[in-house]
Amino acid sequence: MNLLDRTPIRPLPDPLINQIAAGEVVERPASAVKELLENCLDAGADRIEIDLEQGGVSLIRVRDNGWGIPSEELPVALARHATSKIGSLQDLESVASLGFRGEALPSIASVSRLTLTSCAAEDAGGWRLVSDANGGAPAAQPAPHPVGTTVEVRDLFYNVPARRKFLRTERTELGHVEDVVRRLALSRFDLNVSMRHNGRAMLDMRAAPDQRARELRLAKACGQAFVDHCLHVDHEAAGFRIQGWIGLPTFSRSQTDMQYFFVNGRMVRDRLVAHAVRQGYQDVLYHGRHPAFVLYLELDPALVDVNVHPAKYEVRFRNGRLVHDFLYRTIHEVLSHTRPADEAPTPAPQVQLRANVGPRMPGPANPVEQTSMSLSVQEQLEAYGKLYPARQSGLPASERQGAYPGALPDAAPADQGPPLGHAIAQLHGIYILSQNARGLILVDMHAAHERITYEGLKAGLDASGIRTQPLLVPVSLAVSAKEVQLTETHADLLSELGLELTVAGPERITVRRVPNLLAESNVEQLVRDVLSDLATHGSSDRVRVAINDVLSTMACHGSVRANRRLNLPEMDALLRQMERTERSDQCNHGRPTWIEMKLDDLDRLFLRGR
Repeated sequence: MNLLDRTPIRPLPDPLINQIAAGEVVERPASAVKELLENCLDAGADRIEIDLEQGGVSLIRVRDNGWGIPSEELPVALARHATSKIGSLQDLESVASLGFRGEALPSIASVSRLTLTSCAAEDAGGWRLVSDANGGAPAAQPAPHPVGTTVEVRDLFYNVPARRKFLRTERTELGHVEDVVRRLALSRFDLNVSMRHNGRAMLDMRAAPDQRARELRLAKACGQAFVDHCLHVDHEAAGFRIQGWIGLPTFSRSQTDMQYFFVNGRMVRDRLVAHAVRQGYQDVLYHGRHPAFVLYLELDPALVDVNVHPAKYEVRFRNGRLVHDFLYRTIHEVLSHTRPADEAPTPAPQVQLRANVGPRMPGPANPVEQTSMSLSVQEQLEAYGKLYPARQSGLPASERQGAYPGALPDAAPADQGPPLGHAIAQLHGIYILSQNARGLILVDMHAAHERITYEGLKAGLDASGIRTQPLLVPVSLAVSAKEVQLTETHADLLSELGLELTVAGPERITVRRVPNLLAESNVEQLVRDVLSDLATHGSSDRVRVAINDVLSTMACHGSVRANRRLNLPEMDALLRQMERTERSDQCNHGRPTWIEMKLDDLDRLFLRGR
């Protein structure tokens, strides 16, 4: 480098500083809308109106009924790092507001023509301030305005043509804004929010004070199909509370486009959360599919760091492993109760199973042939009595609810018969046709028996523990110094997983013992994956997943084969086992095991009563 070309160190001009900050905070119109909406909520607003033109590129106008900004504070609101939300390091470490950096308004103003109009309750009238993108100090002028604030952003990126060139079509940009507004509407059910685009009404969501109204808003944001195929979750433990809705495994998605997660009301996209939820769906989700959920995590603000990303989409938990385990165990437990059950007269207070009719995904290209069936016929009535003892006890429904939030609602009275009814026929040696009090049940007998066998194998393994065996030839692995440290730190956990690892040098470990069922697997890859999980999440389910894969294959081979003729008692025995088996709504691969057609559905098909 030529020293003559060296330029002196000097402070950057304020307009350039703001534009650099804008590059981190404002990526597109949706980014600006998100920041403005968060300011509305922090100002105590419960009514927000949004107007857009050309997908938000030409105009973004956000109006709220919050407490407004006093006239003397309007110029300060457009200054960098100016905020009313934090005043000390202690405030920063326990942030409860959505916006707090003091970057959004000046950053947006630096790349647009921004007008800020507001009226505080203590002011006699409103005041308007038009920003100067060149960093000048504007003066506020009187302007009529009710109590609250209106921010008008025109010609976004007009002075940054390179950034504007990367914007997509009007329709695409509008879609991103719609997603932000939907997320906001889901984060606060007490909020009234409306949006217009090019003068045409797009969204109008009213406050949802009760559960029914919240489900209507949920249907507007995620679609009625999600509401019809979801479980309501509400569980509290260890200082955490998780509530919301999780989609049934049969209502899975090809993309992660219906995953909404909020931490203390803040929209976040967090890898730890995504991993915990995904792990909770193991064994019931079809390969390559993604769960749908709308979940709200509440915890002490001091236990989560929200100051890790300029746009505040990411957070860092003080105890990530504890949060991960809480989310995983709650979702895993709730999904474990997805088994056939009658509809309750009233919704369960914490978990509500809507329906079991979902999209049927294609099965494997080369299905495994099943072997003979082993079901005891004489156990049907006895098993049914054990499964639903409260139905014959005369206890009120309130005394028959499960203790855990994942417990199913009590079923209908005993005189309506078992949830899956009684078998009446077999179709093509594959499906069982059954009649219950509500209509027709259709069961995929192999898929159902596969789940029953699989859960039995897992229960047996849990009872006896993971059995291990020494490797005939120990496997030596070259690893990093960090992985050696992980091996020593998590020695007890690795032992619980059935892995015996010893340190053989500063960057080498030796695998001496593995679980019996994994003796023929790729031991080196398994150990490396486990260590990677320990480094990222502080825990690992790789061994359990690998063992479950083996058990799943065993269950598939041990389940009733297609085209095997069953008599009615054998079919009924299978139905009763389904009713008492966890996760029996899906097979091991996430496919549905049964569907129900109510009498009303059948009447509509045959135009009865018309």
